[in-house]
Amino acid sequence: MHSEKKDKKVIAAGHICLDITPDLELDQENRQIRGELLAPGKLLRIGKAEVSAGGSVVNTGIGIKRMGGNVELMGSVGKDEFGRIVLSQMEKYGVGTESITHSEKASTAYSIIFAPPGTDRIIFHYEGTNAWFGEEDIDFKKLEDASLFHFGYPPLMRGMYENTGEKFIRLLRTVKETGTAVSVDTAMFEEESDAGREDWDSILRQSLPLTDFFMPSAEELCLMLDRKRYHEWLERAGRRDVTEILDIEKDIRPLAEKLLTYGAGAVVIKCGAKGIYFRSAGKERLVQAGGGIGQQIAVSWADREAFEKSYRADKVVSGTGAGDTAIAGFITALLAGEPWQECLHLAAAAGAMCVGVYDALSALTPLSKMKEKIKAGWEKIPGKGDD
Repeated sequence: MHSEKKDKKVIAAGHICLDITPDLELDQENRQIRGELLAPGKLLRIGKAEVSAGGSVVNTGIGIKRMGGNVELMGSVGKDEFGRIVLSQMEKYGVGTESITHSEKASTAYSIIFAPPGTDRIIFHYEGTNAWFGEEDIDFKKLEDASLFHFGYPPLMRGMYENTGEKFIRLLRTVKETGTAVSVDTAMFEEESDAGREDWDSILRQSLPLTDFFMPSAEELCLMLDRKRYHEWLERAGRRDVTEILDIEKDIRPLAEKLLTYGAGAVVIKCGAKGIYFRSAGKERLVQAGGGIGQQIAVSWADREAFEKSYRADKVVSGTGAGDTAIAGFITALLAGEPWQECLHLAAAAGAMCVGVYDALSALTPLSKMKEKIKAGWEKIPGKGDD
């Protein structure tokens, strides 16, 4: 039985890629790089490239491992050099790769990430094997002793979003039938892309009753549910990051309420440097979560709402993977039996640690170390929020 397991296991499944991140922090050339990164005919001096495995499976899955959790990874890579590098990077962190499939349908997915200091990232992405990912890439037998199935980035996985998410919804339904709890993270996509032309409102209406913990970013969520509101955000933000102008009461809460109406158990909305918004459904919905989690949280987590401000990072190098590692902190704390408030604290802590490195993972520590830093008076970033 799931509820009898002491060392609760997470299956982290979904999107995998190789991230290539050039170092753009070059003193006096910063201004030039920020202004002319994609200008034709320019040769810009940059630093060495950080090459690391990325995507939800890696950032969230290995993040859980780094923080002391028990995790198994499931995803797909190609039979190529990038695939071998991804597997090698996974093994470096002490996680097994036996549940990673090797596809002949496409090459390994990769991203080239330009992160000039003081501005948002520019990402070039090749979807690769993720486009073909399906139920055949999941070892359902291994869900028998898992408490939580975490799936990341359906908007970047063609097979998961096309036909109004038909295969994605079928996958979640199959997982739920095993008695395992389900969490889902999303990813940003372009309106003009194939993913952007899908009916995400319909996809969420069908998938959220099967999703115990839904963990999108504010921008991703708004793009899925309310395009008109999303364009209003962009207009208000101007050249600033959208999350800088968000009002929790007016902008975030209505979206969260819609998600609960659609059937989500609990909602964790990442709001960039501001922090994390949390909202949970009632006891009757929470108790439906599998893996022994529903019984654990049904009473104490029911009908909760909070805004967790971000911790001040020691330094900011790159935001790559910050949302994924925040989710890893939340999930690790959840399965360790922490109260919902502590889950939010540790999610914010993991995100703050992540931004200090390019690879998203090397700065992460066990939960006990994070708790020590918080207890020692780790400073929060000031700002308006619902505490």
